[in-house]
Amino acid sequence: MALNSSATDHPRNPGSHERLAPGNALVIGLLMVSTFLVLLNEMLLGVALPTLISSLEITPSAGQWLTTGYLLTLAVLIPATGFVMRRFHLRTIYLSAMALFIIGTAIAAAAPGFGVLLTGRIIQAVGTAVFVPLLMTTAMRLVPESRRGSIMAIVTAVPAIAPALGPAISGFVLSYLPWRWLFILILPIAVAALVLGAAKLKNITTPEPVTLDVASLVLSAAGFGALVYGLASIGESVSGHAQVPPYLPIAVGAAGVAAFVFRQIALRRRGDALLDMRIFRTRSFVIPLVVMLFIAINGFGILIILPLVLTGALGLGTMAIGLFLVPGGAMISIVSALGGRAYDRFGPRPLVIPGALIWTASIWFLSTLNETNGVFVYLAAYLVMSGAQAMMWAPLTTLALSSLRTDLYPHGSAAFTTAQQLAGAAGGAVLVSAYTIGANSIHAGALSVTETVSAGQAAFTTAGFIAFGALLGALFVTNHRNSSEDRTPAAVDQQPISVIS
Repeated sequence: MALNSSATDHPRNPGSHERLAPGNALVIGLLMVSTFLVLLNEMLLGVALPTLISSLEITPSAGQWLTTGYLLTLAVLIPATGFVMRRFHLRTIYLSAMALFIIGTAIAAAAPGFGVLLTGRIIQAVGTAVFVPLLMTTAMRLVPESRRGSIMAIVTAVPAIAPALGPAISGFVLSYLPWRWLFILILPIAVAALVLGAAKLKNITTPEPVTLDVASLVLSAAGFGALVYGLASIGESVSGHAQVPPYLPIAVGAAGVAAFVFRQIALRRRGDALLDMRIFRTRSFVIPLVVMLFIAINGFGILIILPLVLTGALGLGTMAIGLFLVPGGAMISIVSALGGRAYDRFGPRPLVIPGALIWTASIWFLSTLNETNGVFVYLAAYLVMSGAQAMMWAPLTTLALSSLRTDLYPHGSAAFTTAQQLAGAAGGAVLVSAYTIGANSIHAGALSVTETVSAGQAAFTTAGFIAFGALLGALFVTNHRNSSEDRTPAAVDQQPISVIS
């Protein structure tokens, strides 16, 4: 498709202090807390896998499905969230998704064995899938444009902070309580969010009479699900433990996604596309999306590799690794808050380009470290990397969605979230493969210190080359977006004053 960059200068009004309408801050806050909770849950079981393998008497390959199955479910369902947000009210979507998440959490907490636990995790994922697109779309609708950078910086920090805090919370809980408490402790918070949503949330916008195209849903499931599975299998293939050669599901996934795209183009003519492909005609949406792919590949992949290096090279335990990652979440919060205000004044370029430079340099610095460097050197590099990543994540997301017409927000947020899921799976696969190859080990089991250092340097070097892709793309990011006339068709743009009673 041809890229269309019908753009004007990004308006900046430093003196404007538009306020959120009464109640809108509460609805965005409720969605943020709920999204943080479900994403935190997504990351809890990484640290818990050794405990679960021992307690449930399962193999490591079976145990990893508690995470892989969750990610596969998200990959299948997220492309459909654009349809869901067009077809149903905000209140209906929120209450249904949170109820499903609570049911899945309760099943997981009471699971007598692996099969029931996996079922609970998949039901959790069904509820989780809609939250990130719903949060981003709602914020874009309700936040005045002059404050969009500040609010979206906080909104988009949620998916970045949760992965950093998840392992720490999991490690702390498992140090004192059985694994079931990872789910039991979440339940009352989720129930409270459900009750508050039922009491306070009102319906916004008018649902469209769109119909669900079953063929699109099947193609989405086959395409995106197979892609995530194939990408996640690359690391196992390198180590010789893959049950299926990864190129087979990747090929099936690529064919499924291609068929899905052509199906959406055809359906667009009658207005029933599951994912509207017109979002990819906008240059100021596509470029941030491409840059975010590189960022997400490293962002998710490094969170897998770094604990392995800290354990094998520096001898840190589970709890220590969890505590190591916590300051990264704080750094993301601080930089996101400051960066949001800078975005409102100056636009994305003054944040994205320096952020990409610092981020790339910090990753290359990580590739030079070894066992002689103390934990605080690794921590300093991790904090710089986290802060630089936050300088890019929120501005790119805000610019991309701001470039779309209001009626395309659900499709844009669904595409952005799907791309991040695919990039996360790819990042884990690519960096784990580089780690495995870099170890140069011929035996199974734990690596020696020397092997771990070699493996970590290979993985971080690979991440450094990937970072160059983000840096190159950042140079093409502009302080432009589509004009308001292009973005807001009168028949569709319905911006409620308040969504809270």
